[in-house]
Amino acid sequence: MTTFNDREAAFENQFVHDEELKFKALARRNKLLGLWAAEKMGMDSLSAVEYAKSVVKADFEEPGDEDVIRKVLGDFERQQVKIGRDELVLQLEKLFDEAKRQVMIDKD
Repeated sequence: MTTFNDREAAFENQFVHDEELKFKALARRNKLLGLWAAEKMGMDSLSAVEYAKSVVKADFEEPGDEDVIRKVLGDFERQQVKIGRDELVLQLEKLFDEAKRQVMIDKD
């Protein structure tokens, strides 16, 4: 029975590890998205960093990406940036791949 318990514990540990990496990658993706969006809105580097933090925080409003998409699209609209939902979603997908790569490099 010890072998079964060991395997079960290993699967649970792997699940926790995978979820932690996913969480970090999503937060990194949102930061990268915020920096990208800030550039599109013409922000200086200090403002861009603060804006990126606000995009990361926006993701805690509800499950999924809708809260982030809604925030950035709303900010684009207020700043009269002509980037639509489809382009934003495509950028989210691209940045998630980059964020996963960065998280994997940064892990210890």
